[in-house]
Amino acid sequence: MSRKPDLADLRREIDALDDRILELLNDRARVAHRVGQLKRRAGAAAYAPGREEDLVRRLRERNPGPFPDRAIRPVWREIISASLSLEAPLTVAYLGPPATFTHQACQQRFGLSARYAPAGTISEVFEVVEKGKASYGVVPVENTTEGAVTHTLDMFVRSDLQIVAEVFLPVAHHLMNRSGRLEDVERVYSHPHALAQCRRWLEARLPGVPVLDAPSTAHAARLAAEEPRAAAVAGALAADLYGLETVEARIEDDARNVTRFLVIGPHRPAPSGRDKTSLLFAVRDEVGALYHMLRPFYDAGVNLTKIESRPLRGEAWQYVFFVDCEGHVTEPGLTRAVAELEGRCRFLRVIGSYPCAAPPHRDGPG
Repeated sequence: MSRKPDLADLRREIDALDDRILELLNDRARVAHRVGQLKRRAGAAAYAPGREEDLVRRLRERNPGPFPDRAIRPVWREIISASLSLEAPLTVAYLGPPATFTHQACQQRFGLSARYAPAGTISEVFEVVEKGKASYGVVPVENTTEGAVTHTLDMFVRSDLQIVAEVFLPVAHHLMNRSGRLEDVERVYSHPHALAQCRRWLEARLPGVPVLDAPSTAHAARLAAEEPRAAAVAGALAADLYGLETVEARIEDDARNVTRFLVIGPHRPAPSGRDKTSLLFAVRDEVGALYHMLRPFYDAGVNLTKIESRPLRGEAWQYVFFVDCEGHVTEPGLTRAVAELEGRCRFLRVIGSYPCAAPPHRDGPG
């Protein structure tokens, strides 16, 4: 009669499987290296966001379990990130300093093997990418609580960069200070958007305590680390980086708080089969102008998912509109709609056609 395997037997089996996984990872890395060489010779971008989306979808469809579907994306993100680093690590600019939510969005999109370059402002992120000092940039564009990040939208009016991907990041705000005690808090620092997202909690639990703006949540955490009676509203990564204690976790007013980030770069990605297109345009000042601008999308059967307006700089009471719609700009219906729209606009620019990212409630963590 054969005996049942004991713990030592099962651990040896896991060790053997890990050895096989490592061997396969190295095989994959060698093939990825050859792909990178071909891309360089062809002048193609090393990073292909649509390829990652295709890969994750295919693996989820083929996954028999029990390995969880939601773990596939974070595991393969790191595999892809490590493979890309064999050529030269991607340099990604982001709205810094380290430990901001934009930094977390970078890691969620590009993994731990990329090289990250913090920038002081959103305009600086654009500038670094435009000058070729970084391959890509990551900037916030909207939040489910606070709405659009207008500075990001304004930058697209004067920049030729393209949106190449999007990232949805669940945002959890924590109150933190040096002691971990609420009674030690005499002032609170954070970015204005973070403070607005925690307004009800701060008013209820810290009435009368001054709330002060900081350039970022990470900068606020640094101030809290330097000032004994100060606290910060920031993410868990900032507490770890600056050695702070959590006074209270998850103080955001909406537990479903999510921020959307955009990855910007010089080149438009190829169609992935599940894409989104973003464009901006300015209308002529005439009756029914906006109706006529949107009609081509209706006629072509193109679904609009977002529309936002911003004042046009230098021209009082004139506006530029930002539109997100389903599909890639190379698809016939959308191509036709954009061409018709362009003939009616003062100006129009497609600012990105890129793979759709599923919001967290549909895609799961990572």
